[in-house]
Amino acid sequence: MFNVRHAAFAAASLCLAFATPLQAQDSYPLEDGDFVEISAIQIDDGHSLDYAQHIAGMWRKGQDFAKAQGWITSYEVMGNMYPRKGEPDVYLIVRFPTFASAAENVKRDAAYRAHMQRTIAQMESESGDRAKYRKLAGSMLLRELRFKK
Repeated sequence: MFNVRHAAFAAASLCLAFATPLQAQDSYPLEDGDFVEISAIQIDDGHSLDYAQHIAGMWRKGQDFAKAQGWITSYEVMGNMYPRKGEPDVYLIVRFPTFASAAENVKRDAAYRAHMQRTIAQMESESGDRAKYRKLAGSMLLRELRFKK
């Protein structure tokens, strides 16, 4: 004879049998990683050395400082070896874990300018000088998606 206790045991066993697969199906297999900012740069003919000197000098110095502060996790420069007409020549890639708050950005900006020994006016002027031979062709903000373990 089938009694209530057997029915409860059967129901509990059935729930346990299907509980793990349902949880596994509901678990997303990827998790958020760093943000990845990509700047696409076009360089006018005859100015590759000028821009290379900038990124190997001031740009690198600033990125090294940001990395030492923990603001970014890494950075790199990638060259487009076979650029088609209108494509960027260089990609500047910077990875960072989180966005800073507005108040934190003010602190970072002051620390960065002090480290670089530059005023806002100097930085704007230097950027304007570079704009004579390099153009920002585009930018992207991606998010790394890591496989869960």
